[in-house]
Amino acid sequence: MQNILITGGAGFIGSNFIKHVLDNTNCNVVNFDKLTYAGNLENLVDVEFNDRYRFVKGDICDKEDVLKAVKEYGIDTIVNFAAESHVDRSILGAKEFINTNVGGTLTLLEVLKEQGLSKYLQVSTDEVYGSLPEDRPEIKFTEQTPITTNSPYSASKASADLLCNAFRHTFGLPILITRCSNNYGPYQFPEKLIPLMIAKALGGEELPVYGDGKNVRDWLYVDDHCSAILAVLEKSRDGEVYNVGGNNEWYNIDIVKLILKKLGRPESMIKYVKDRPGHDRRYAIDSSKIMNELGWKPAHVFEDGIELTINWYVENENWWKKVMSGEYLKYFEQNYSAKMH
Repeated sequence: MQNILITGGAGFIGSNFIKHVLDNTNCNVVNFDKLTYAGNLENLVDVEFNDRYRFVKGDICDKEDVLKAVKEYGIDTIVNFAAESHVDRSILGAKEFINTNVGGTLTLLEVLKEQGLSKYLQVSTDEVYGSLPEDRPEIKFTEQTPITTNSPYSASKASADLLCNAFRHTFGLPILITRCSNNYGPYQFPEKLIPLMIAKALGGEELPVYGDGKNVRDWLYVDDHCSAILAVLEKSRDGEVYNVGGNNEWYNIDIVKLILKKLGRPESMIKYVKDRPGHDRRYAIDSSKIMNELGWKPAHVFEDGIELTINWYVENENWWKKVMSGEYLKYFEQNYSAKMH
């Protein structure tokens, strides 16, 4: 790896991964992002002038955009974070999820094939495996768990994974897939559970909790996810799939209560709301393959990671307030738009 194209690099996990690569390798990084609502270049102000970092505004569904960036920067590796990723949004309208998550992945795979790049990594999700029974804690998702999707979002991600597998098998391409559990940490868009609850608590608003709050998720601190992806890129054989989890199963309601406790707010701020349609009950990842084969393991237990995350949101109130007001969208216009004409 010398020159990495990171699609969706202005998003939550992508921006954290860019910093991780710049800090831990000598690679050059091109951040290729369409800057939809979840893309925020303010996530990357501290690397904006790094000699090994470049930003390119582009759409993974536009082959010309992708080809231009690949040729101009001598790209040899693509890591695809670019995706519509919020389940609630996919329930309201699935088409954009299919266009971006499936169509965009197809475009990247075509470029991989035509340009003979050395590596492609598809960042996927544990949601492609469906839901697990609450009363069988010993059962976890493995890489052999059948694909069983329950939302338009997970169906689009599973479709992309299957396309990757088909291109690898048919054309012998160097493709890898990682499937992670729920991420949390700095710069997460505050529509997701943890940053939303922190922001609501800090703002003195009610904290909306779906159903009975007993949905179980396995939580992975974002920097641990980044170190796992880098380990897969550097050490894995082509064609492998790796599950990446934090081994931290928590009920949603217990996380909300923990956030309130850490911030010194009362549990009376919790408001139970109607559950979303088809809400998966439990996710849990078995990460033994990546741990045994590549020697990776998460560095953060949830209690430490959530402390870091809450502190970050407390200290960076300006960041999330701009996001929630939409003001962050002005950043590209003010700092990049003029340079691109």
